Amino acid sequence: MVGGGEGSFIGPVHRMAAQLDGRIELVCGAFSSDPERSRRSGVDLYGLSAASSYADYEQMFAQQAAKPVGERMDFVTIVTPNHLHFPVAQAALNAGFHVVCDKPVTHRLQDALHLRALVERTGLHFAVTYNYTGYPMVQEARELVRSGALGAIRRINCEYLQGWLAADLDNKQANWRVDPDQAGVAGCFSDIGSHAENLIAYISGEELDMVAADLNRFVPGRRLDDDGNVLLRFGSGARGVMCASQIAVGEENNLHLRIYGEHGSIEWAQMEPNTLLVRLADGSTQVRRTGSAGVSPAAQSITRLPAGHPEGYLEAFATVYGRFADAIGSGVASGNRAVNYPTIDDGVASLRFISCVVESSERDGAWVSTHEEAAT
Repeated sequence: MVGGGEGSFIGPVHRMAAQLDGRIELVCGAFSSDPERSRRSGVDLYGLSAASSYADYEQMFAQQAAKPVGERMDFVTIVTPNHLHFPVAQAALNAGFHVVCDKPVTHRLQDALHLRALVERTGLHFAVTYNYTGYPMVQEARELVRSGALGAIRRINCEYLQGWLAADLDNKQANWRVDPDQAGVAGCFSDIGSHAENLIAYISGEELDMVAADLNRFVPGRRLDDDGNVLLRFGSGARGVMCASQIAVGEENNLHLRIYGEHGSIEWAQMEPNTLLVRLADGSTQVRRTGSAGVSPAAQSITRLPAGHPEGYLEAFATVYGRFADAIGSGVASGNRAVNYPTIDDGVASLRFISCVVESSERDGAWVSTHEEAAT
């Protein structure tokens, strides 16, 4: 692991999720840019030896790469602030290690494109932890939409609302997210809007064509967006609306998706993740539940508990890690379509979306193309 030291929220989450199914073990890390804090975090926070708690990631990659296969680490998880994702990921790939990277994959679109080229050249696996793809009912929604059961998709609504940045905070989690030098060109839309974009793409399969955005900074002195709304146009002709906010007082982690087709619609909410609502044109409503009879084999395959036993955030994260481990263990090529974890391609698509949203907002909501040749 790189990052995730003292005071980190996401580092321990990654460790718990990766180890949940008993197939992955944290064996070493460089947990902080401060060597002493890194060593202390490895020992006190993660239970590693001092020798396995490195002063920096360059030292860790060099020493681990020198070990025989079977004795060295297999992959690295990157859980640093955004601006460090690219140099760490690039160094890991060049050292011959597979990579799991927190989202967004890089600070800038050009860096994401560079990493994609490097992944293609090395053939190594690269996952981006869009963990919401790991919920069984998200898998069920994907299977349902892509089966054609809803007919042609007409409209997609997605909102991701939080309230924790409604005031100016001074703590580790808040400070880097509102700093352009660490977060990148966007704040809220980089941190959580990227999840909304990925969820839409994963479930619907719709190719985003154009965006028109209105990003806002409500907290005085804040340099990056903390709220925004985006109109979406898809290549199929479908339309959509995305809202993301971190100043919506009272909201906790409200990621909510609705997809409307010509024959029916679906609704899923992250805070009630075991339920998928399916509404059909005949007026009937189906309530599909994690672990219940009648759900697809794809959803069943990532369900760990009997019906009625809630599965949540950590389990969804663990599904991404499990699929990544499957890919490494099976020897399947990183570019194979059978790979079923969020890949570097998903990371590039997200950075392109973020870049286009920022450009549109800076141009007073003008429509901006999200096609690769127009957005690089």
